[in-house]
Amino acid sequence: MARTETKIASYNIQKAIGTDFTRRPLRILNVLKEIDADIVVLQEADRRFGRRQSALPTFQIEAHTDYVPVPLDVQQDAMGWHGNAILVRNTIKVEHHDIIHIPYLEPRGVVAATLGIGGRCVSIFGMHLDLSGLWRTRQAKVIADLAKEQQKEHPTILTGDLNEWRRNAGCLKVFSKDFKVLDCGRSFHSNRPVARLDRIIHCDRVEALEWGVHRTSLATRASDHLPVWARMRF
Repeated sequence: MARTETKIASYNIQKAIGTDFTRRPLRILNVLKEIDADIVVLQEADRRFGRRQSALPTFQIEAHTDYVPVPLDVQQDAMGWHGNAILVRNTIKVEHHDIIHIPYLEPRGVVAATLGIGGRCVSIFGMHLDLSGLWRTRQAKVIADLAKEQQKEHPTILTGDLNEWRRNAGCLKVFSKDFKVLDCGRSFHSNRPVARLDRIIHCDRVEALEWGVHRTSLATRASDHLPVWARMRF
């Protein structure tokens, strides 16, 4: 059977507010162009207050990239669910999409999609976990159980801002029981990275070929997180 390769990225865009404290959506889109991933999982993709509008206006995404948001059908003006969103190249078919409720101390959620790539399907989970270690572990158990069921049907990749400062404990320990957790590198704070908060995780039906942190002069200014990426084969 032919194998399919794809590049995935995860990026906490901090509502498109950069380290200069200005909101510049186009700067985020230019970082995505630099990464050149097929699938981008975003955190903090919507504004926090009011109508919680998307931090990346749809007209700018359409005009400056070949990405389309996975339609989550949650809020009219928002692109994501609790700030989590998925962008895919317009050549990728969205077979299924969903939002997942998880236990939380502060409002959190997970987005999921099954994507058709090169005649194959892959399942994607996007998340932004709690600041509390106890709640992160609870959330990870729920997500891992759902992903274990999903991998029976399709190769499965999980990614996002885990908010886990420890190297091999907490939610990382939960995920590593059944999945491979990639250490992409230090992604926070973008000006001086000290923490590996952003991770890409995959099941054994996926092979990670290479992975890392995308650190450029533009990326260090665009958000307080640096994007992480991986080239995968499934």
